[in-house]
Amino acid sequence: MGRKTGGTNKKYSAEFKISVILDMRKNYLNQRETVRKYWKTQNRIEEDLYINTLKRWHRIFLEEGAEGLMKERRGKNCKEYSKIGRPKKKLNKTIEKDLIEENKQLRMEIEYLKKLSALVLAEERKSGKKRK
Repeated sequence: MGRKTGGTNKKYSAEFKISVILDMRKNYLNQRETVRKYWKTQNRIEEDLYINTLKRWHRIFLEEGAEGLMKERRGKNCKEYSKIGRPKKKLNKTIEKDLIEENKQLRMEIEYLKKLSALVLAEERKSGKKRK
């Protein structure tokens, strides 16, 4: 049988999340050790899923502190986290044009150097054959 899909996600209290992260940091536990301490896992795949959860909690803790672990981040009504990915940064039009022009220039230089290298290699081969 394959892995169970469509399972229910467990909801952990903020207090539990904070205590796990603080224990991990206080006792210098790595993520795998922490998972083994707090969860009974059946296999390596399940353990890796908990490690990913722990990594996410730790990142949130480092970025936002304990308060970050108290926020609800699931569901349709959680507008703060509904956008996927980072917001795209818009460049100034002149900067964008300059970068495009520089990119073209660099590509031309690369092509020139490739051709020059091929010519030099061909010349070396030609002169090498004459020496024999």
